[in-house]
Amino acid sequence: MSGGWRRGIGWLAARRAQFALGLRVMTAALAALSVALALRLPLPLWAVLTAVIVTQMSVGRSIKVTTDYLIGTIGGAIYGGVIAVLFPHASELALLAVLALAVAPLAVVAAINPSFNVAPVTAIIVLLLPSMTHSSPLESAIDRVIEVAVGAFVGLAVSFAVLPSRAHNLAISAAARMLDQIAVALDELLKGLAQGLDSETLHRLQDGIGEALVGLNGVAVEAERERVARLAVGPDTGPLLRTLLRLRHDLVMIGRATVVRLPEDLQSRLGAAQTEVRLTAVAYLRGSKAALVRRAAPPPLDDFEQALRGYTEAVSLLRREGRTRDLPVDVIERFFMVGFALEQLHQNFIDLRRCVTSWSGAQRASFGRSAA
Repeated sequence: MSGGWRRGIGWLAARRAQFALGLRVMTAALAALSVALALRLPLPLWAVLTAVIVTQMSVGRSIKVTTDYLIGTIGGAIYGGVIAVLFPHASELALLAVLALAVAPLAVVAAINPSFNVAPVTAIIVLLLPSMTHSSPLESAIDRVIEVAVGAFVGLAVSFAVLPSRAHNLAISAAARMLDQIAVALDELLKGLAQGLDSETLHRLQDGIGEALVGLNGVAVEAERERVARLAVGPDTGPLLRTLLRLRHDLVMIGRATVVRLPEDLQSRLGAAQTEVRLTAVAYLRGSKAALVRRAAPPPLDDFEQALRGYTEAVSLLRREGRTRDLPVDVIERFFMVGFALEQLHQNFIDLRRCVTSWSGAQRASFGRSAA
């Protein structure tokens, strides 16, 4: 198989979740339209639009969007219908006044509680649509609720039935990508101790990890929603998320020390130990990523711990020889900041090992229940 074909297959495999979402959205739209036509709903458009909106990347996200959409639609329909009945609006001026009375309070409610984001839109439809369809405001409100409910339940059913994507799996994939980014960043940062690292590269590394963390946060919330609802089997994603956040903080500390390279005499004494720490740390992160994806046991931490002991002993020897006494204050601060950051990195590696172990245990438990 040629390299082009392999890259193409790899590109498709990496985006299988996006292709699955496309299939679910198409299925939801067609199913919602079919159901709406079978029920002879006045405006099948709203059922189709709702089905497309509530069909999300994960089951947990679909549940959240469906709940919010139904809450907002019902609230907006009730309020808009009451306003339309209580305040006649035959003239254009009266319609403007009633529209303002309907939209303004709901907009405030939506700003306070995002679950009601669709309420102002629903109220507008309930108020304006009767003038075009020659129906009463009450009929318009009831029709909108039914159409949206049909679309919401069809979209939710499709999310469960057609290539369902669990937020727990998406969270693990996102965490694995972040571990890979942390490994790349740590490799460059520790190289920077000997070579120096420009601020542009430093910001690029930190920003990339920050963006990955934001994405992981959102998926982790959905994963926890699924876990609480017993829609997925797996540990709480909170400990893994917090561990990754602490690892990012470790990189920030190391990054501050790499803006200016350490003096040559220190590098000549610490270079080999730093290289060993860098190689074993990066290997542990990548091994943990692979184990997390496979739900396997974490890699051993022995090599990194041995490398860290070697680095700590080399630093202690330099201090005993008095090599750090005459260094500028800022150099001394960066020098000891690296040691402190590496010790914190070690503690967070232990926490990472615990998290990876819990996920591998969750899979074994799941397999055991399936076999039973």
